[in-house]
Amino acid sequence: MPKPLDLPFDPIARASETWKARFGEPAAMAAVTTIMRVQQILLAQLDALLRPHGLTFARYEALVLLSFSRDGELPMRIIGERLMVHPTSVTNTIDRLEREQLVARKPNPRDGRGTLAAITAAGREVMRRATDDLMQAEFGMGGYSKQELEDLFELLRGLRVTAGDFKDS
Repeated sequence: MPKPLDLPFDPIARASETWKARFGEPAAMAAVTTIMRVQQILLAQLDALLRPHGLTFARYEALVLLSFSRDGELPMRIIGERLMVHPTSVTNTIDRLEREQLVARKPNPRDGRGTLAAITAAGREVMRRATDDLMQAEFGMGGYSKQELEDLFELLRGLRVTAGDFKDS
């Protein structure tokens, strides 16, 4: 796990005070800065939990996505769409998983030019063990109740809808 900073004050709260004096209302700046810091903390914690499995969170997400698919395989383009990442990131992630024999590439029979990434039996086993560890650690969110987590999801979902991640139904 990452080493705690143990600062004697909250630097985001302090920045908010200065922001208010110099620029005006600090709520949006404080919220976005907090979200960015929380993302750093969670990613470091989750990557530390996944490291013994030879995974990063990005690689773990790809394995889970493939395991959710009907046949355990998806076109590279779809992986990028579902994980909401650039095609280069998908290629790098699948390259690393393939080197570890957790994923295999194969031609897409529906598209002569396309490639499918398929989770292997070893990939399913690593994903299962990694998931057990993440679930045990509550994905780093153990300090929150189920209701708080659901509220947080809904609150941040609105930002994603506004950004155009998906059409809200």
